[in-house]
Amino acid sequence: MTELLLKYFRTKQREVQSEKIYDTQCPFCSMQCKKQVIEQSVVTRKKYRVLGKENPASHGRLCIKGMNAHQHAMHPDRLQYPLLKVNGKFEQIPWDKAMRIMKEKFQSIQAMHGFNALSVYGGGSLTNETAYLLGKFARVALKTKYIDYNGRFCMSSAAAAANHAFGMDRGMTNGLNDIPLAKCIILAGTNIAECQPTLLPYFEKAKENGSFIIVIDPRETATAKMADLHLKPRPGTDSALANGILQVLLAEKEIDLSFIMERTNGFAELKDFVETIKLEDIEELTGVPSSQIRKAAILFGKAATGMVFTARGVEQHTDGYQTVRNFINILLVTGKIGKAGCGYGAITGQGNGQGGREHGLKADQLPGYRSIENTEHRRQLARVWNIDESDLPGKGVSAYEMMEKISQGEIRGMLLMGSNPIVSNPNAEFVKNALEKLDFLVAADLFISETAELADLILPVSSYLENEGTMTNLEGRVIHRPCAMPSQGSVKHDWQILCEISRLLGKEEYFSFSGPEEIFNELREASRGGIADYYGIDYKRLKNGDGVLWPCPDSDHPGTERLFDDSFAHEDKKAVMIPVPSRAEAEKETPNRKYPLYLTTGRVVSHYLTGVQTRKSASLAARNVESFAEIHPETAKRYGIGNKSLIKIESKRGSIVVRSHLTDAIRKDTVFVPFHWAETQNVNLLVSDQLDPVCRMPGFKITAVNISRLE
Repeated sequence: MTELLLKYFRTKQREVQSEKIYDTQCPFCSMQCKKQVIEQSVVTRKKYRVLGKENPASHGRLCIKGMNAHQHAMHPDRLQYPLLKVNGKFEQIPWDKAMRIMKEKFQSIQAMHGFNALSVYGGGSLTNETAYLLGKFARVALKTKYIDYNGRFCMSSAAAAANHAFGMDRGMTNGLNDIPLAKCIILAGTNIAECQPTLLPYFEKAKENGSFIIVIDPRETATAKMADLHLKPRPGTDSALANGILQVLLAEKEIDLSFIMERTNGFAELKDFVETIKLEDIEELTGVPSSQIRKAAILFGKAATGMVFTARGVEQHTDGYQTVRNFINILLVTGKIGKAGCGYGAITGQGNGQGGREHGLKADQLPGYRSIENTEHRRQLARVWNIDESDLPGKGVSAYEMMEKISQGEIRGMLLMGSNPIVSNPNAEFVKNALEKLDFLVAADLFISETAELADLILPVSSYLENEGTMTNLEGRVIHRPCAMPSQGSVKHDWQILCEISRLLGKEEYFSFSGPEEIFNELREASRGGIADYYGIDYKRLKNGDGVLWPCPDSDHPGTERLFDDSFAHEDKKAVMIPVPSRAEAEKETPNRKYPLYLTTGRVVSHYLTGVQTRKSASLAARNVESFAEIHPETAKRYGIGNKSLIKIESKRGSIVVRSHLTDAIRKDTVFVPFHWAETQNVNLLVSDQLDPVCRMPGFKITAVNISRLE
C-alpha cells in the first residue's frame, strides 16, 4: 500500500512539475525579438511564462506585446477548420471541399472575365517563404497582375525614396550597433517607445554617449520625452521643416562639400532651390520657431556623426515620398552616410514588412527586389521559375487601388492572406462596400477578422508558434523562426494552402514544395544577383547563428552590416538629391470652417495593426479596451468637451465615436486617434483616398475634422 501511495504522489509531482520550452520569436514589430514560451502543466491546467532570449537585435529584451503574444495563439476563438458561408452563416467543411470550391470559383471567374479578374492581397507579417510563394502563386498559378499587400501602407514612401536616392532600399543603411555611435540623431515621425520598445535602449545608449536627440512630432510622445529638442510641426508640413533645416545648413556652410562633389548628384539644383527659402516662411507654415529649426540644423551639421530615422509620422502622407527624400537630402549634404554612426533608417512597422517587399508582394516587384517592368529582371526570374517570360504578368496596382478596381468590377475575386483591409485601408467604408461586391472572397486567417466576416470561404492558418520560416527585421537581418508547437485542429500552414490549390489548378510542377526550407532555397536562387541578394544564406547557417544581414551573395560572405561605405547602388555609384516643395501635403487637407482641426493617427504600445491578434490577448486588451482621442485641454474647452467623455469626430467622409483623453502633450490644432479599432471606432473611416503619386501611400496622418460632444 505504501509503495502504491508513493508511486501516486510521484506521478502527481511529475504532473505538477512537467515543463515544455518552446523557442520562437515575437510575431509583431520589426525587431523580431527572440523568446521562449514555457508551458507548465499543473495537474489539469496549463500555465505559461515568457522569457526573452539573447539575440543581436534586442539582446533578450521583450515588450508588453512580446510577453503576451502567446495568448492570442492559444485563444479558444482560433479558427481550426475551413468555414463556408451558407445563407449568410458560416458552416464547417472539410479541407478537400474547401479546396475544390476555391478551384471551381477561381477557374469560373477567370473563364468569364480573364486572368486579371482575380487578385491576391498579402500581409507584412507573413514569412519570407510565404511572401515569396504568394507572389509566385499570383503570377504563375493565377497569371494575374493584381497582387499587393498591407506593407504598402507601412514602408512604401521610405522604400521609394531610398531606391531613388541611394539605388536600393534596405530599411536601415546600418546595423543597429551603429546607433550608439551617432552624436546627433533626428527621429522624424517615429514613436519608438510605443511602436518598437525594445529598440529604444539603442537611443538611450547613444544619449549616454553624448548624443543630441531631435524628435519631430506634433505630439509629445513617450519617445519625445527622451529628446533634447522636440520640434512640433503642424501636420503635413514635415517637408517644409526639412527645407528649413537645409536652408540653415547651406547658409551656415555646415555641409560636406567634398562628399557632395565626389558621391552625389543634384546638389546644384537643390542649392538653387534652398537659397530661395526664407526661414520665417518655414516658421509660419510649420508652426516651429525658427530658433528651434536653426538649433537643430547647426547641431546636426556640426556633429561628427549623425543619423536620420523616419517612420509613419512623416511617411504616411500624400507627399511622403518627397518628405523622406528631403530628410535624406539632409544626410547627403552633411556627408553623414556610409560611415560608422552615420546613416539613414526607415523604422519598419510590421514584422516582415521588409522581407515582403523584397520578394514579390508589391505590385511592381519580383524576388530579390527586382522590378517587374525590367526586361532582364523578368527573364532572370522566368529562368528560375521555368516559365516563358511572356507568361509573366505586368505591373498591377497598389493595395487601395485594387479596392477601386473591385468597385469598378474589374477584379471579381480575391485571395486575402494575413490582412484586414476594411480596417487598415483609408476611406474604409468604400473599401467595405467594394469587398462586398466580389463574386468570391477567400480569407486565410487565425480569426474571423472584420474583413474575413465578409468572406465566402475562410481558411484556418497556423500561428507564429506553429509555422517555421524566416523573417527579415528592420536592419535587414534574415532570421530563422522555428516551429515551436504543433498546429491546432486541422489548421494548415499558409504555404501548404498555396501549394495545394496550385496543384488543383494544374500548376503542381511549380509548387511541389514539402517544407519552408525548400521554398527558401528557391527564394535564394530567385534573389541571386538582385539588390536583395539572399543567395549566400541558408537554413543551416541561420539555425547555427544569429541571422545574416543582406546582401549576402555567397556562403562565405559574412553579410553586409553597413551599406554605401564606398559607393551607392546607382550605376554611376552616386546618390541623388532633389529639391522638394514645402507646401504639397499642407494644401490637400487644410482645416476650414466646417472641419477646423487636424486629425492624425498612430499606435499605442499594447496593440498591433488592426488589433485582430492583440485584442485576443486578455493582458493586452485590458490595457486599452477602446479607442480614444487625444485633445488639448484648451481645444476641448472650446468645444465643451470634458475628459473621458464620448465624442464624435467627423470628416467629409464619415464619423466615428471615441472617448476623449485631454492632454497638453498635443498641439492645440490637432487631434490624435489610434488605428487599432474597427466599426464605429475605425479612424480610417475618416481618412481620404488620395495617394502619393510616386509610391501610392495614402495620407493617413492628416485629415481635416470637426469634433463635438456626444449628447
